[in-house]
Amino acid sequence: MDNGGRNRDVEKNGTKPQRGVAGTPSHSKHNSSTRFQHTILFPTMRKQLRKRYSFFLAFVLLIPTGAAAEVSGDDVDRVVGKGLDWLAAKQSSRGGWDANGEAYPAAMTGMAGTALLMEGSTATQGKYADNIRRAVDFLIAKARPNGLIGDDRDDRYTYGHGFGMLFLSQVLGEEDDIQRRDELIDVLTKGVQFTGKAQTREGGWGYVSAKDGNNFDEGSTTITQVQALRGCRNAGITVPREIIDKAIKYIHRCSIDQGKGGVAYNISGGGGRPPISAAAIACLFNAGEYDDKFVPNLLAYCDRELLNISNNNDYGHWHYAHYYFAQVKYRQGGEEWEDYRKKLFNRIIKEAGSDGSWTQGYIGGVYTTAINLTILQLEKAMLPIYMR
Repeated sequence: MDNGGRNRDVEKNGTKPQRGVAGTPSHSKHNSSTRFQHTILFPTMRKQLRKRYSFFLAFVLLIPTGAAAEVSGDDVDRVVGKGLDWLAAKQSSRGGWDANGEAYPAAMTGMAGTALLMEGSTATQGKYADNIRRAVDFLIAKARPNGLIGDDRDDRYTYGHGFGMLFLSQVLGEEDDIQRRDELIDVLTKGVQFTGKAQTREGGWGYVSAKDGNNFDEGSTTITQVQALRGCRNAGITVPREIIDKAIKYIHRCSIDQGKGGVAYNISGGGGRPPISAAAIACLFNAGEYDDKFVPNLLAYCDRELLNISNNNDYGHWHYAHYYFAQVKYRQGGEEWEDYRKKLFNRIIKEAGSDGSWTQGYIGGVYTTAINLTILQLEKAMLPIYMR
């Protein structure tokens, strides 16, 4: 589990993960000083975490909230339960999910599958085991010989590749079947290699690979790739350090006045964008850069732009912004998280539909519902990628 260590962790010349106890990856090469420490959540540990989460939620969310209305643990559990059931019911017979117009199947499947994993189910156990297993099958079937997880006819396939890798990397840590583990390791290893080759000269990623997109890049797809790489690294997949280093430099170059003015769309300029700025902090945290000199400035910028939960007209992409900002605030913990969470949870719960979904935004109900369920389940701490 990531305890905020300070040493860089991603190997430059690592080896393919070796089989350890009970089929888990062995990490004998990495001692306790590594920045990203690998964590496998065995079923018994997941049960303990679920009990601890239930107590925590019942205690914390009933504390008087001042200006924000109270949100009880029962309210959160009820809304999350309905939302997860809605997502499960929307899964296609092929095992995937789509956005509006049947768009972005790999991305939507990765996001929806991750939300189901956060409940505590795995591909072999729990209420949503069958849904998760079919989602894994769907994405593995989408894996191409060149490592891309998705469809190269998709004009924004790097989103699907990133969210697909993130989901599969979280599944790998709980997979007991040796044949399926080997299959996942192969897909993720090739996926990491594809991500490295898809990186632009400047260190970012675009909607498609550098080759297909003439080296165009931008912030949101860059963050998606880095978080996926972090998930893979946690699962024991070798991630070359130079890929991460180039991505960090890219974020720095996109930052205005060392982050005081936020992060621009890409290195070509433009004003700071709160959603991408929040995602950039999450990206730096995922890369282990907790002490990065840009972080305090970016945090101050995002606090100024995003802590007014009711504001969603000035910058757009409200759910995307808070999908990443919630991860950042949760990692900060303490009052930073408590105060923000009360206001954020209150709005999310109020906006839930009677059927359990959220339909705000233009991408579609699966997208918005998966984002909100991810936010509402961060405190369960079921997945290594979202742990403090």
